[in-house]
Amino acid sequence: MDHFEEDLVAALREIVKDRNWQCVGKKCDFDSPCTKLYSEDGEHIVLVHTEDDRFWAMDSSCPHEGGPLDLGDIEDLGDGKSVLVCPWHHFDFCLETGASSMGLQNQVYEVRVVQDMIYINTQNELCLSPIPETDTSNGKLSVDDVEPSPSEDTLCFWATKILCTPDPKEKVAMTLEVQERWNSGEITEVGQATPPVQPSRKENLTVLQPGKIKRGKGGTLASRIALLHSLANIEQWAIDLSWDVIARFSSVRLDTGEPLPRQFFSDFVKVAGDEAKHYHLLETRITELDSFFGALPVHNGLWQSATDTSHDLLARLAIVHMVHEARGLDVHPQTLSRFAAQGDCSSVEVLEVIYRDEITHVAAGLRWFTYICSQEERDCLSTFHDLVKQHFKGYLKPPFNTEGRKTAGMTEEWYVPLVKPPS
Repeated sequence: MDHFEEDLVAALREIVKDRNWQCVGKKCDFDSPCTKLYSEDGEHIVLVHTEDDRFWAMDSSCPHEGGPLDLGDIEDLGDGKSVLVCPWHHFDFCLETGASSMGLQNQVYEVRVVQDMIYINTQNELCLSPIPETDTSNGKLSVDDVEPSPSEDTLCFWATKILCTPDPKEKVAMTLEVQERWNSGEITEVGQATPPVQPSRKENLTVLQPGKIKRGKGGTLASRIALLHSLANIEQWAIDLSWDVIARFSSVRLDTGEPLPRQFFSDFVKVAGDEAKHYHLLETRITELDSFFGALPVHNGLWQSATDTSHDLLARLAIVHMVHEARGLDVHPQTLSRFAAQGDCSSVEVLEVIYRDEITHVAAGLRWFTYICSQEERDCLSTFHDLVKQHFKGYLKPPFNTEGRKTAGMTEEWYVPLVKPPS
């Protein structure tokens, strides 16, 4: 794997972390021992206020069978630690670590109190009231009916053809076939084609707003299926994002006048092939659990960033193939732990394959972002920050004192292999 400038990878890590801080209100609004905070994607959180005036946060659904932890009791263990006890089956969860004496693990979230305002570190937007579920798309995606053009055997022709293919199984099969033909040299030209404004999807999908999808916590079979279904939807979009960056930017010329190297296209063909493999693994696992893809609602929110960056390759690489990929990696371990806690070894194996591949996908984004900045004599770090500020208006940190905050010495996270070669 390539290894990149540590400052750039550290900046990517900081953007991922700092975009996750959610302000949930004033400290005085949370006098109750437990307060349920509702998330747009159904992954609700309980905020715990202990007698020593400290705040803690964890998933509000018990990972055993989904019991309401916000209705549980707080117990002092007498060793400076407290636990939250589920009212259903009395599973206890350490407020600090989320660990249970019964062997389960709940997800915990960092909480900070700054100027009497409470911040929780989570990707999901939180509020004190349930968010109504409304279907604003009438069950259909807005799809552009562009036919692939030109009709010749080039990489971009097939990229556009795949983008216009609504059936995910056909999309996967075509992706893997084109990948094989490109790698073998049967397809020789990159070519040019006009990709659709938005990829095609099957008409029988129920499409909701991005924040209205209920993914669950993995504590029950139904919630594990919901999580897998959500991930399969993400992978289907990831296939399209890979083909779109190929077709949409095939004619880009750098400031030097040079076209993109052939290896750029080969790298994203590989990414597309990996994402197709991931979708197939997830869809197969969903079927093994007696469900199917399309049985639950999906969202099309992942395409918004593609639309926002359709005019700028550097922005596309920074936002979609660096920040969004890295955010997915950041939450992947907690998703995996939810399946492991239920002994779902088959799903864990699938998630482990996806995690390993996705690290190489972040590397692809970093590689070509760095390459283009170098060729155009741009400073990578300042260019990256400028693009993030442009496309993520609310990414800046809360008013924390970050003096002495370490970005070096990174260990045990996804960014380590990006900056440190194996010993």
